[in-house]
Amino acid sequence: MSAYNPLLRLLRARSAVTLRLCRKVTTWSPVGAAFNAQAVRRSDLFRKNVGLFGVPELSSTEGFDVIQERALLETDQLVEKACSSSPGAVTVETFDKLSDSLCRVADLADFIKVAHPDPLYREAAEKTCINIGTTVEKLNTNVELCKSLKNLLDNEEIMAKLDPETRRVAELFMFDFEISGIHLDEKQRKEVVNLNVRLLDLSNKFLMGCHMPNRIDKRALPHHIHQHFINEGNYVQIGGLHADAPDDLVREVAYRIFLYSNGEMMHTLEELLSCRNKLARLVGYQSYSHRALKGTMAKSPGKAVILKDYSLHSPEEVSCDLDQAEILFCSSSVLGVIRAERFNIEPSLYSPYFSLGACMEGLNSLFMQLFGVSLLAEQLNAGEVWSEDVRKLAVVHETEGLLGYIYCDFFYRPDKPHQDCHFTIRGGRLLDDGQYQLPVVVLMLNLPHPTRSAPTLLTPAMMENLFHEMGHAMHSMLGRTRYQHVTGTRCVTDFAEVPSILMEYFATDYRVINQFARHYQTGQPLPQSMVARLCESKKVCGAADTQLQIFYAVLDQIYHGKPQSRSTTDILIDMQQKYYGLPYVPNTAWQLRFSHLVGYGAKYYSYLMSRAVASMVWRQCFHKDPLSRETGERYRREMLAHGGGKEPMLMVEGKFTFNSELWN
Repeated sequence: MSAYNPLLRLLRARSAVTLRLCRKVTTWSPVGAAFNAQAVRRSDLFRKNVGLFGVPELSSTEGFDVIQERALLETDQLVEKACSSSPGAVTVETFDKLSDSLCRVADLADFIKVAHPDPLYREAAEKTCINIGTTVEKLNTNVELCKSLKNLLDNEEIMAKLDPETRRVAELFMFDFEISGIHLDEKQRKEVVNLNVRLLDLSNKFLMGCHMPNRIDKRALPHHIHQHFINEGNYVQIGGLHADAPDDLVREVAYRIFLYSNGEMMHTLEELLSCRNKLARLVGYQSYSHRALKGTMAKSPGKAVILKDYSLHSPEEVSCDLDQAEILFCSSSVLGVIRAERFNIEPSLYSPYFSLGACMEGLNSLFMQLFGVSLLAEQLNAGEVWSEDVRKLAVVHETEGLLGYIYCDFFYRPDKPHQDCHFTIRGGRLLDDGQYQLPVVVLMLNLPHPTRSAPTLLTPAMMENLFHEMGHAMHSMLGRTRYQHVTGTRCVTDFAEVPSILMEYFATDYRVINQFARHYQTGQPLPQSMVARLCESKKVCGAADTQLQIFYAVLDQIYHGKPQSRSTTDILIDMQQKYYGLPYVPNTAWQLRFSHLVGYGAKYYSYLMSRAVASMVWRQCFHKDPLSRETGERYRREMLAHGGGKEPMLMVEGKFTFNSELWN
């Protein structure tokens, strides 16, 4: 034993040196330190592989078959139970267990198919998505299953005894049957299933294509701008718009090449829109938009597109903004450049104050003050995550305990989608034993990696995006619904963006920013004058920014409305001229990068509508004191906790006095 003492003393000495060094160079809290340093993983050599997200079977790609088969077996058992049970709360509980069993596999696979760096995992996950998706569509046209739910809904005496959330969830499940054509004959129901399966394939193909870079021969571009793009042999690879680039030529090249029209993608989009229209008409709707909006806050396409008539800006304001943008080329991609030049808000001046660790500390502090919730960095197990850069946070309430987990996939890597987004991996719900199934989510961003000399430094826009996505995550964490079918962000699309957009208001309020924005080298706080300039800059080109969102929303509605006898590009050119004003750039097809057409098909207007609601909530509740615990608790209790278990307009109108005349 004594032979190991020198080694033990050496290890202790090294640990003491490490601790002393850490104390000299950082004052970060554990959550800040977890994000302001490069990830250090323990050796996996002697540790058991727990599988992705702690699912043991997913230590290999073959595990997808195992969890899929298990879910399908459980599905058969639950369908039998639902069809044989007497009408009552047990009917809704069984339906929710059925939904949960399938969603826990489908949602996980849906994330892995786009995020995992190993193509074999992506392929296995995609197959699982298709198989589970096919099962879901068959269940949505299962007459016997629908009949069991209808027996409950038709029994007024039993329905009257159910709590409001249970009644609403029962109605939502019936709504799924109705929009899936449960009223059709057997042949037509099979056609509905086939169309939905085809749509799954087309949606995946389009979504993948949206994020694929384009290439151009190096000789076609001036040599001095090659450095701004990824060089690949004799080609330059362009995977985005480079909107923040100060060089006009870099932005122009990126715009023209990245948005260059692609015949295969064009065909995929046109077939996707055609299939959606065919499906909607088959189940009895005038258009896909009518089908998609039934059950939302907007209710109908007419209420969605009416937003274009409620612009707060005059035509003169929009024209003035666009004149400035046109000088710099490339429409919306230069609005940030205009703001930066006018107000001296060059992102590099702000980034040293917005280290990723500092921003995470700011979020931690904000959530503690508003909700009594802390973000705690967790040690990862072997095989738990798909990339060594992923961090895991436990969300813990001061009295309620553990609320759920957030996996933070924040850093750029090749083949990773460039879109910032939130994924639900497992929804929360009340279990039979009285325990609560803890929600699990992933936040995906594309931030630069920390270096040896500096942590990851965020631009103001990156910081706002982080707050936005964390708003989605906390919606999932703070929801405490009885049923996973309506947990957290599983609510109508035009309400789901309210919590995330509201977080953007906190991200630009000095009273919040002052709590965490510190220079990563000196510790000096971000001057209030710089925050004021940043806020003032947002007013510049505000008219054009709003008009751009209106253009996107209207274009989305037209694509999903009555079929047009013209190409999607011709429609884009027409709508851009009517609702935005900047001229169309020849040979480009921006719609082929409009990834929201998949998840937000016919619902892109949701961002505008949610922004209006979030603005009301901010002004009436948080503007006076953004750190009020009383207001934070009320916001959680009256809105976040319900997820989709309560009619959205009832939450907003009843407790936050939102004027809903526009939607009535």
